[in-house]
Amino acid sequence: MSSGRGTSGPTKRDRREEARETARKMREEAAKKAKRRKVVVQSSVIVGIVAVLAIIAVFIFTGIGGAGGGAANPKNMASGGIVLTSPTKAVTTPAIANGAKPTPTKMKLDGKTAHIQIWLDYQCPYCNQFETTNDDQIKQWLSEGSATLETHPVAILDSSKNNQYSTRAAGAASCVANSQPDKFFDINSALFANQPDEQTGSGLTNAEILKVFKDAGVESKAITDCVNNETFSSFATRMTQEATANSQLKNPTSGGFGTPTVFVNGERYQGGFTDAAQFAAFKDAAVKDAGSGKTITFPTKN
Repeated sequence: MSSGRGTSGPTKRDRREEARETARKMREEAAKKAKRRKVVVQSSVIVGIVAVLAIIAVFIFTGIGGAGGGAANPKNMASGGIVLTSPTKAVTTPAIANGAKPTPTKMKLDGKTAHIQIWLDYQCPYCNQFETTNDDQIKQWLSEGSATLETHPVAILDSSKNNQYSTRAAGAASCVANSQPDKFFDINSALFANQPDEQTGSGLTNAEILKVFKDAGVESKAITDCVNNETFSSFATRMTQEATANSQLKNPTSGGFGTPTVFVNGERYQGGFTDAAQFAAFKDAAVKDAGSGKTITFPTKN
């Protein structure tokens, strides 16, 4: 039998506790959502950073050291050539920026130092004559500190017959400039000592070039990969284009660019390629003519 008394509703205290519990659950849920948002944002940022780094890596790879040519530029050849201050010491420089032009060399004149600049082709027989004739005395001048040597490998004697040897050899020399610049003098001499015949030769293969380097004391995986991938062949092509387009490098007699092209302190050598005494006398006169106390830039940009 019913007592006649109804069931009482929640008390004021119960309602207050319920409201607190509801507020607590809402705070916990809000905190969880905030944490999830933070994780999503952090993950997005990380993914973005990885993507940016990947893009940068691609630019570095293609702009400074990409395989197979492309726009790769070697280090230590900012002018398009490598500068030696002794037979075993190169001036180190960053690679030419992708799409940029080479920076002409500034030479401080002191009245006693000869700044020798040579544009050469490793297939060129006249370059071979000049190099083998003057190699020993140039090395002596470098050792004495009375000269610097800036060598620009270019390629104007490519042919299908020699399998584009001029370009491949110039690119291979650039590989050494990039990785072992202090050995450049040795491999430069070795390439001319092993120059294939221009008329009947098919040019050295990449493997034969690497053998020449090894015999000259230069061997590494980086250089092997660089030569086999022809990493700096496009660089050699671009520097050849730069040289042939520069009016200062054109021979006034022929009106065109040829190899070897030799300057000392900005003065063109037009003597014989097989007369070491004649070149030595020219070097001394060029140093005297240039004087001292000033800085010259050669060649200047067109």
